[in-house]
Amino acid sequence: MKYASVPFNQNKNGWLKEGLVINTYPTLNNDTDADWVVVGSGYAGLSFARRLAQNNPSLNIILIDSATAVDSSSARNSGFIIGLPHNIGSSTAELKKAQFYRSLLEEGINQLTALIAQFNIECDWENVGKYHCQVDTKNQRVLQEYVENLNLMHESYQLLDKDALYQKLGTHFYNKGIYTPNSILVNPASLVVGLANSLPENITIYNNTPVMAVHTAKVHTIFTPYGNIRTPNIMLATNALSRELRPIANYQAAMATFASISAPLTLEQRQRLPAMNSWGLTPVNAIAGATLRYTQDHRLLIRQHVTPALKGRITAEQTYQVTQQHKQLFNRIYPQLSDVPLVNTWSGTISVTRNGAPVWGKLMHGVYSAGGCNGAGISKQTIAGTLLADYALGIEHPLIEAMNALGKANYLPPSPILDIAISTSLMKERYLGRREM
Repeated sequence: MKYASVPFNQNKNGWLKEGLVINTYPTLNNDTDADWVVVGSGYAGLSFARRLAQNNPSLNIILIDSATAVDSSSARNSGFIIGLPHNIGSSTAELKKAQFYRSLLEEGINQLTALIAQFNIECDWENVGKYHCQVDTKNQRVLQEYVENLNLMHESYQLLDKDALYQKLGTHFYNKGIYTPNSILVNPASLVVGLANSLPENITIYNNTPVMAVHTAKVHTIFTPYGNIRTPNIMLATNALSRELRPIANYQAAMATFASISAPLTLEQRQRLPAMNSWGLTPVNAIAGATLRYTQDHRLLIRQHVTPALKGRITAEQTYQVTQQHKQLFNRIYPQLSDVPLVNTWSGTISVTRNGAPVWGKLMHGVYSAGGCNGAGISKQTIAGTLLADYALGIEHPLIEAMNALGKANYLPPSPILDIAISTSLMKERYLGRREM
């Protein structure tokens, strides 16, 4: 039998706060049966399990994770809940697709807003928008295209020059930027823990229970180290990780991104900056550029560097190398804060597809999946999981049409061809975006 790879980040999630209440869930240690098994406790898995339980409270649902929700990539991301599609396009068909995408993202935000209020989830939720910024003074094409797209979508925005950005961000590093109000910032670890802790009672959670293999039949068997589960229905919420579990050809690949966070700025250090509220920034080149955040507790976060992680494993050596890289870039962006230490560096994985379309729907009899987040995970995967539960139970929902309208992910070749293709693509993007670093 071929066993699945188990994802592992050899570093600690820097979003974890002292006092965060993390419920302890057992490891599966016996054979059992279930009506449904959800593999993975990220945003898609949690929303799928919740909707399934709400639709039919009599279902016996098991949610299992190779680690815990707080260790998942969902808890390790940059904490942007985005309500706008990244790319829109100029044709009528592309604009219609973007409208579908926007409707999906907005409904994901609405669902999260309701859950946070219902269960009083403390996650530093702030509806403050985001900045999309460019370093290069010569290439204006990317930002101009974004402006045109925003106009097509009738979205409000502000175009800011270098001096205006300094007043907002405290750095002269960026030449031009666009501010859009339709974006929310959160502490993703606190959010995902709150979502996991508030699941309905007919969901049983098993942590530290890696799925080693899945035997598909009329009744499927899920193999774990200390117990097996028989179930007619499986939802794979593993995104691009554990490719060996999927019963079909490969359509998504796992990439690792890295983030570092500073110690809280002292009052004296904050006085070297203009008066700032918390904010978030995305770069025009997501591969070469840096994502930044200034948090409520006066920390600066930098996320930069993307590397293939087809098995989801990141070593301490990789983390150390990126820490040094982040510190150098941090000092370039904030030379006036060279005495501010970066106190934690961590990694997480994103799932990418060739054409940006998701991997969503029924894979085979009794096996479903919601993956291919392409770096826009929180709102997108929340609504993807919800809609998939309705779809699996045959319940009509007006946004299922919008989900299908996003298209199907293109086929990816196996390794080593895939490895070479990814490395080549990353080298190209880093070269094209070399002036954004």
